[in-house]
Amino acid sequence: NEVGRARCLATKGYTARSHTMSSKRKIEIPVDDDTLEIMPLGAGNEVGRSCVLLRFKGKTVMFDCGLHPAKTGIDSLPYMDCVDDLSTIDLALITHFHIDHAAAVPYLLEHTNFKGRIFMTHPTKAIYKMVVSDYVRVSNIGAEDMLYDERDVLASMEKVELLNYHQELEHNGIKFWCYNAGHVLGAAMFMVEIAGVRILYTGDFSRQEDRHLMAAELPNVKCDILVVESTYGVQEHEPRKTRELRFTQAVHDTVRRGGRCLIPVFAIGRAQELMLLLEEYWQIHTELHRVPIYCGGTMAKRCIAVYQTYINMMNERIRTLYEISNPFDFRHVQYLRSVEEFDDVGASVVIASPGMLQSGMSRELFERWCMDKKNSVVIPGYTVEGTLAKTIMSEPPEITAAAGHLLPLNLSVSYISFSAHSDCVQTSQFVEELKPSNIVLVHGEANEMARLQNKLVQLFSESGVRIFSPANGEKVQLEFPGQKIAKVMGALSEVRPHPGLALSGLVVRSNFQHHVMAPQDLPVFTDLRSSVLQQRQRVHYSAGLKVLEGQLRGMFDGVTLSPPEDQPAPEGRKLTVYGSVVLQEEARGEILLQWETSPSNDMVADAVLCLLLQSEASPAAAKLYSQLHTPCGDHKSKPSAQPTPGDGTPPARESTPPAGQEPVKVEGVKTENGHDGSSTADAGRVDAVRKVLQNQFGDVMVSDCGQIVTVTVDDADATADLRTGELTGNNDALQARLMAALMRVNAVVYP
Repeated sequence: NEVGRARCLATKGYTARSHTMSSKRKIEIPVDDDTLEIMPLGAGNEVGRSCVLLRFKGKTVMFDCGLHPAKTGIDSLPYMDCVDDLSTIDLALITHFHIDHAAAVPYLLEHTNFKGRIFMTHPTKAIYKMVVSDYVRVSNIGAEDMLYDERDVLASMEKVELLNYHQELEHNGIKFWCYNAGHVLGAAMFMVEIAGVRILYTGDFSRQEDRHLMAAELPNVKCDILVVESTYGVQEHEPRKTRELRFTQAVHDTVRRGGRCLIPVFAIGRAQELMLLLEEYWQIHTELHRVPIYCGGTMAKRCIAVYQTYINMMNERIRTLYEISNPFDFRHVQYLRSVEEFDDVGASVVIASPGMLQSGMSRELFERWCMDKKNSVVIPGYTVEGTLAKTIMSEPPEITAAAGHLLPLNLSVSYISFSAHSDCVQTSQFVEELKPSNIVLVHGEANEMARLQNKLVQLFSESGVRIFSPANGEKVQLEFPGQKIAKVMGALSEVRPHPGLALSGLVVRSNFQHHVMAPQDLPVFTDLRSSVLQQRQRVHYSAGLKVLEGQLRGMFDGVTLSPPEDQPAPEGRKLTVYGSVVLQEEARGEILLQWETSPSNDMVADAVLCLLLQSEASPAAAKLYSQLHTPCGDHKSKPSAQPTPGDGTPPARESTPPAGQEPVKVEGVKTENGHDGSSTADAGRVDAVRKVLQNQFGDVMVSDCGQIVTVTVDDADATADLRTGELTGNNDALQARLMAALMRVNAVVYP
């Protein structure tokens, strides 16, 4: 994992202790990408600093954000260096309050550029503050290695949002809800749905009910991906009755011989479970009433108020007892504020945190008692490699004290697991009932994870389940191609569908769902509102409206003059092109263009504007060309589709100018059939015309004695008959360009 961290840092240009996010390049994930990506930033082939990143369809979710209990300072953080930009994370979902799942949250919220939302259950948030505050207080590290302080903890509390079990929420297209995980009070399994794909992240969970907690729920919906803990690999937990008997016997044997029994646990969770067990055992065995039981630290006492508040989230046994008396009001268990207040005389039992003997009260008492063989330590939970609790399980002859000197290890060491983690049997049954298509294993040492992966492959190989066990920084990529289906809503849905039916409306995409609706239905079914953008543009034009009308009629069929010539026009006359672009001459020699913006209307307006600018640049050519299209005399028009007023859609058209008009002179061009044009033209000038057009359009063909010019650009073509002024083709924009080019060339070659 450290090699992986170094590699990840090296590829991104970071030093081993740098955690600056401001200079990182933001990488945009395509919204329509069908690749779902899961990457552990912590708890990949290890136990500790749980943090898993999910990316799909441009959305990013972080599950948990904890610290590694065997490391200090920045080395204990998840591999946030592997994230290009933490500000792109939409959600952080915290499963429970333990150090290895939640203690990096103040750092994430107060010392990075994370800008997303963060959620916890009610009990988790209440106890989270106690846990991280206690972590700041008891951490045995220098100020320079502290990741955050008490002010950061308080500031983070203001940003944490709450949710209940089964409460479905949605943020930025991400749906999520949670189930009871059974691990500790308030522990949650999160179900996340993005674009119809469901991912269940279990965090730490237990499918076995204990003295105060319910077993983890089985979700009532299918998930596509299961991200599940593998803490115990292929191990199986002892039956509850058996381990309780072994535990009470080990404690009883120690105090019977006058020894002191140390039980290192997390202050909240297993501590309450063991206090309930010892309280019941002491009540039955009256000979033990003289032996005190202590629960060290103030946090365990303070959290009792939280437990009493959320009795309804515990199992039926506790709820029943609570109706009679408070089961957490212990008669034989006393709370111990500090080691200095402890009257260490004679036999006793002390439940103290932290559970892995890293520091704090449990470490102090262990070093005080480890040399006496009458004493004992009972390890009741999972231990991480690199911690003192893990070291003493192999019973070495001596251990290294926190101060650095060696101490002999003479006390007896027992490991009796009360860990509320899923074992192999529970996990296999959970997978069997849930039937996910893909499984991603996290939160397990590499060997244990590999064993569990092999076991699950054997059990579910026939079902086609894919199983992954990524290391930190390693990406699991899964493809989820989805069909894009649009539902027709509103007025459009009133028309019964039939083959060949053409729908015209707006396609609205929201949270990966598509709907087709009429523009007027937009405010009914969405929070959107339709608006109209009216474009206005003034262009200097000195030739007058009459000349402009001739030019427009030469290019467009749908040109109307209002009011007509035979009617008075007190406010001036207007030209309208295809019922969409209106041109009006203003007193100071300007033409005002107005149109309602749309793709088709904008195209017409661009063509008209091009015509105006070219005409103003060559007024003589403009007048000559407009003479060909003055609306008088005979006017031939080939059949064409008539435009719908106001829709701005130019029809395909062909037009013929009045007969007898003098054409634009481009005679003398060598034709494709070998004939020459009029000998009165200067052949050099005609050749210059062709070259100019070729430079502008590329493919130019001149035919019919040099009177017909055809240009082709990609799939569009336009033809100009210089004798009649007729423009034809399949693209109006190209026709406009050809006409403007001919006018410009005519003004230069034939001044």
